[in-house]
Amino acid sequence: MTRPDPGARPGFFVSKLADAVKWARAGSLWYYAVQSGCCADEILDALGSRYDLERFGCMPESDPTLCDLLFVSGTVTRKAAPYIIEVYEKMLAPKYVVAVGSCASCGGLFSEDRSYSGISGVNRILPVDVYIPGCPPRPEAIMNGLITLQEKIRAER
Repeated sequence: MTRPDPGARPGFFVSKLADAVKWARAGSLWYYAVQSGCCADEILDALGSRYDLERFGCMPESDPTLCDLLFVSGTVTRKAAPYIIEVYEKMLAPKYVVAVGSCASCGGLFSEDRSYSGISGVNRILPVDVYIPGCPPRPEAIMNGLITLQEKIRAER
């Protein structure tokens, strides 16, 4: 029977593997976007060649079963809420949600106190990881929100 080396650190390989997995997860975010309103245009601008979200590892995907990030932009209505929840439930674990713009964050002009059909923020139906402010937010703000989410993923235990 061999004795363990007293100078070896226990769990060294496992901790480094966990760091590598977090790095890979943060650098390869596949997203599905639920878009309604003017914030959708800003997300498309952020995907363009000037800002290029793909350099941060953020790739669009048309199938929610292959995604781990959900961009919710624009007004969330009571009629659309069950479909947004269904998309969220189909996503891979771990799941991340980003609320883009003031309508998705707090209801904006279409909040519950001003409109009969709006929901005051997507956080009423889903857990939100990052809020991106603005009406509509600039592509730089969307990039900053994505970087904030990547930092949050790298800091997870």
